[in-house]
Amino acid sequence: MKKIFTLIISVAFTLCSYAQQDVKDSIISTSLVTVSYGYQFAGGDLSKRFLSNSAIGGSYLFKTKKNWLFGADGFFMFRDTIKENGILDSISTIDGNLIDGDGMYADVRLLERGFYFGAKAGKLFPVFGPNKNSGIIFMLGGGLLQHKIRIENKDNIAPQIKGDYKKGYDRLTNGFAMSEFLGYMYMGNSKLVSFYAGFEFVQAWTMNRRSYNFDMMGPDKTKRFDLLSGFRIGWVLPLYRRTPETYYYY
Repeated sequence: MKKIFTLIISVAFTLCSYAQQDVKDSIISTSLVTVSYGYQFAGGDLSKRFLSNSAIGGSYLFKTKKNWLFGADGFFMFRDTIKENGILDSISTIDGNLIDGDGMYADVRLLERGFYFGAKAGKLFPVFGPNKNSGIIFMLGGGLLQHKIRIENKDNIAPQIKGDYKKGYDRLTNGFAMSEFLGYMYMGNSKLVSFYAGFEFVQAWTMNRRSYNFDMMGPDKTKRFDLLSGFRIGWVLPLYRRTPETYYYY
């Protein structure tokens, strides 16, 4: 996946490098590469398992001369605590601790990890900017949302959650997701001064993908409806060559 994304960016940069365009005076077509940070709140079934989380992401978009946007985006979601309790109760002591291979209390941490990746399309409406390439953007997308509980055991010496045994407790879950984004993109007359910010929403129809959950003594076939909502801000790198300045000599 990383190689494919790198290839897309390389081709886009090569194609755009031949087109000299003036962002100040016209609506241009160009590739846009973004890096972003988001803060999201869990909803639906997801809120029973996780709290709010951070989400670091990126995207590739192609903007047409009519300000249509097409591309792909993704983000990695994470937090060092979870909300769901009782996952390891069946292998814990009465006071809630695991005994490791040395007969000591195991140092166990339960973390949130997940990602989203998908395609998207939308429209930019020019307002409030230095040129007609800046304005309000609305995007729709579809892709895959996946999340799980990351189980960390210091020194990896608790046999109950070692290797494949860990998979029986991690609640690996994924499914089809839809996303929406409403915000503002500022494309400056200088490439380096370009950014976007706004609100994003994700709805996902997911299921647990493990064939067996040890604490449930069987598979979990429950159909889930997971929700994410929050804000995102990102830096935008437009891949185009500026039209050379014209000078007049007398």
